[in-house]
Amino acid sequence: MDPIAALALPAGARVDQRVPKKLLVENGAPTVGDKRRIQEGIEEVRWLAALKPTTIGVPEYRDPMREYLEIAVLTLMLRPSASLERLTELVHRAVPYPVLLFTWHGASPVLSLAHKRWSQGEEGKTVLDGEVIAARLWEERVDELTNTFCDALAISRQPRTTLYALYQGWIDAAQALRAARVTGVFSVPTSAAEAAAREEALREYSRLEAQVAGLRTAAGKEKQLPRQVEMNLELKRLQAARDAARARL
Repeated sequence: MDPIAALALPAGARVDQRVPKKLLVENGAPTVGDKRRIQEGIEEVRWLAALKPTTIGVPEYRDPMREYLEIAVLTLMLRPSASLERLTELVHRAVPYPVLLFTWHGASPVLSLAHKRWSQGEEGKTVLDGEVIAARLWEERVDELTNTFCDALAISRQPRTTLYALYQGWIDAAQALRAARVTGVFSVPTSAAEAAAREEALREYSRLEAQVAGLRTAAGKEKQLPRQVEMNLELKRLQAARDAARARL
């Protein structure tokens, strides 16, 4: 399964150039620790394609918050000890354009996306607009959900009114895969309101799932019976809230 081939990008959009880590260090590493993470954790970054009006026939987008003149398609190869989440975020921060990033860290690639907007503190600079949306394409092996998701990745299946709409289409597909890993059903939202509701439900589900796992571990170590009872009641409350969030996916 080749998720990049699944994009079905036109040949004229291809770039296929290696990105020096020095550029990431200079543009996306706010701390000494981040500079070290880039140098020690990244094996290679490649710029695969530049999606612009002239290469894919989709108009640019401008509003007071952002300017989308191009979408960059990149691949990131990480070393085994690398910090996946942080390095993914740093790459998105370093590139001034919205990025469609495929990261290899272990057996399964992770697709990540993040909207960009103008910085309020530095004129001409861009910052992340919200969190990085990341979806692991498969767990132990390629499955039917992976195949369905890759079918939905093709550029011809995305909105083509503007580059912003195109990029949001890929975000919606990534969120659909994340939701499908919970529900078993892959469905791309049909409206902006539905996409926003799913994003909020995914955020809530992930938060509650982490709390459930943490409390279950703590309850298993608790020795005092009254405290065990109290923790089990809280566990049931959290599980009910998590299940309610799951139902909204």
